[in-house]
Amino acid sequence: MSIIETQNLKLVYGADTPFEKTAVDDVSFKIEEGDFVGVIGHTGSGKSTLVQMLNGLIKPTQGKVLLNGIDIWKEPKKIRKIRFKVGMVFQYPEYQLFEETVAKDIAFGPKNMGLNDEEIKQRVTGAARFVGLNNELLLKSPFDLSGGEKRRAAIAGVIAMDPDVLILDEPTAGLDPNGRDVLLAEIAQYHKTRKNTVLLVSHSMEDIAKTADKILVMNKSHMVMLDTTQNVFSKGEQLTKMGLKIPQITQIMMNIKNTGYPVSSGVLTVEQALKQLLPLLTNEKNIKQKRGSK
Repeated sequence: MSIIETQNLKLVYGADTPFEKTAVDDVSFKIEEGDFVGVIGHTGSGKSTLVQMLNGLIKPTQGKVLLNGIDIWKEPKKIRKIRFKVGMVFQYPEYQLFEETVAKDIAFGPKNMGLNDEEIKQRVTGAARFVGLNNELLLKSPFDLSGGEKRRAAIAGVIAMDPDVLILDEPTAGLDPNGRDVLLAEIAQYHKTRKNTVLLVSHSMEDIAKTADKILVMNKSHMVMLDTTQNVFSKGEQLTKMGLKIPQITQIMMNIKNTGYPVSSGVLTVEQALKQLLPLLTNEKNIKQKRGSK
């Protein structure tokens, strides 16, 4: 069953002025409940604008966004409730931290949902656990945390609302490689445990390859693909023409395939590559040994 559907979605900035620009144009798709979807596209492709329309932060010029089959703008006065169901984590979310303690910051969303104190406490501790924040950190000011800890605290604030759909816009931007890997692993574990729908917007093809089951590709305000991660990354030439790169290991395996070796073109991780290359290397070694014994 599709949890989010868009129908001919369009957004025009500055309509009927010399500065008119179409950010999203005639985009229609369905995302199934429980999917982990990577959203990619070159800068200015419309991907961030698109995801902001999915939870009602931006109202489309034309078209509809359906959540569980219902138009989210059917009752405009209730659009705030949609944002509890479709949670959004913006790029550099730590700049939105403002409370006295980390715990109070994480509790902000649940409080606005009208939950009682006990429910709020459970939501805060559960969200903190998902993102790897211990109880000691919950008592600190958010401004005393490291960059990575601030990022996780901000994400916990959205997770604490227990949204059916979690949207993350460049959540690893600016983090060091270790912090990036830790955060991605926590997001993947959250999805696996919660079994909700996750949309991850990222410029990093490696991040998308590690986490996403499907990929939605935006190009020049249009959606050009929505397919499995393997199928999308197997179209390296087409992605390159859009100004996108494919994961390095995928490119390496495509180059190996082009030389005549029987490997797949949609390899996404080093582990997958090793499974295909080791038998070939063993076979090559055996052939050389046979030749040497003659």
